[in-house]
Amino acid sequence: MATTITIPYKPRFPMTDIHKQLEAHRFNILVAHRRMGKSVGTINHTIKMAMKNSLWQPRYAYIAPYRNQAKLIIWEYLKYYTKGIPGVKVNEAELYVEFLGRRVYLFGADNPDSIRGAYWDGVVLDEYAQIKPEVWGEIIMPALLDRKGWAVFSGTPKGQNHFYDVTLTAQKLMNDGDENWWCGIFRADETKVISEEELELVRKSISENQFRQEFLCDFTASAENVLITIDIVTDASKKERRPEEILGAPRILGVDVARFGGDKSVIFRRQGLQAFNPKIYEKIDNMTFAGCVAQEIQSFNPDAVFIDAGRGEGVIDRLRQLGFQVTEVNFGGTALNHNHYENRRSEMWDGMKQWLESGGCIPNDHILKTDLVTPSYSLNKRDKFQLESKDDIKKRLGRSPDLADALALTFAMPVAASGDHGNYSNRLHFATAGYNPIQKNNDSRHYATSQYNPIQSRRRR
Repeated sequence: MATTITIPYKPRFPMTDIHKQLEAHRFNILVAHRRMGKSVGTINHTIKMAMKNSLWQPRYAYIAPYRNQAKLIIWEYLKYYTKGIPGVKVNEAELYVEFLGRRVYLFGADNPDSIRGAYWDGVVLDEYAQIKPEVWGEIIMPALLDRKGWAVFSGTPKGQNHFYDVTLTAQKLMNDGDENWWCGIFRADETKVISEEELELVRKSISENQFRQEFLCDFTASAENVLITIDIVTDASKKERRPEEILGAPRILGVDVARFGGDKSVIFRRQGLQAFNPKIYEKIDNMTFAGCVAQEIQSFNPDAVFIDAGRGEGVIDRLRQLGFQVTEVNFGGTALNHNHYENRRSEMWDGMKQWLESGGCIPNDHILKTDLVTPSYSLNKRDKFQLESKDDIKKRLGRSPDLADALALTFAMPVAASGDHGNYSNRLHFATAGYNPIQKNNDSRHYATSQYNPIQSRRRR
């Protein structure tokens, strides 16, 4: 007769969803804010996987940066959640629990030799940012091969180190369709594990960089050259403009055309301080995509349509053949304010940042938010503001920031609303460097933003 063994663990959100992902994938990256419950969750995942393993003498390892840390934090959890299993044995000296022929060990990465030589069916690398990367590459990964074991890299960011690198690697492999890998990033303002009142109390008691790193899972919190910070993006994704707040503001389409097979073609709508959910297309030819853009123009009735000219020549030509008035934008071309910006893309992204700071609202889309906070900037030899190149971002992120680039295109030029959104073909379109939205006239409705002016550049710290 089958025996039911109940582990006294009741996961809460988001661990309820995380457990499903951990069981479905072999290699998992869990980036979690403080106090989310990742340690309790991952040790219970390990116990469950051990119970389900039908191989001979399953062996699992839970590795913390230091052995004392593992004993202080995890050891009591491991004993508590296995105490109801028949025949459980606890070895206090070697820090392992044995049940039904299975063993779960605790180790410290400060003594890597203690982990060598064994096979492992599963390993949790907790606070991986504080564990030397050699422990994974030289010890753990080879020990998983014999029995096709799994691994969980968990922790909170500590700058752009090897934990950051493995996170980017997982995101790239997921994007490429590799089903072995999964990556989840869980921020305190999204999980709601910590109440808003407590979170605000924490924010006031520690530095902004500490808060962004420990509770908003920001790998770039300590980097001084990140253009758009995670807190700006978080604020922008939490709110939405009412229709009357954007009434009369210019309607603009930004269209980013895929450059390579893995890139995405994106259409982004924006009206004043509100950006709407983007339309995303994968593996679509230019002629078909031009048709999608044409439908979007007819539906949205924009005052201006800005299209990336880098790979969008065919889309631009086809739309013009169909009678649509569109503006091609060369990301690498000369900026409108060429004295301060190295190229057009740098200028558009800085304009997008200023728009966000002035109250711009974006969809609460995880990929878009990641795109926005990824690029860094610098002042080049000519003392011009220069955004990190798209190719360099793709090397780090594993993909192109297509969604953010499409939104940035809506800041290619200042745009005035025509006042007639009823018929695209009958409306006046203009987008010139001479238009300055800061100089208000008697009709104050027609501004893409109340603050953005690409001609006036702010000096960077």
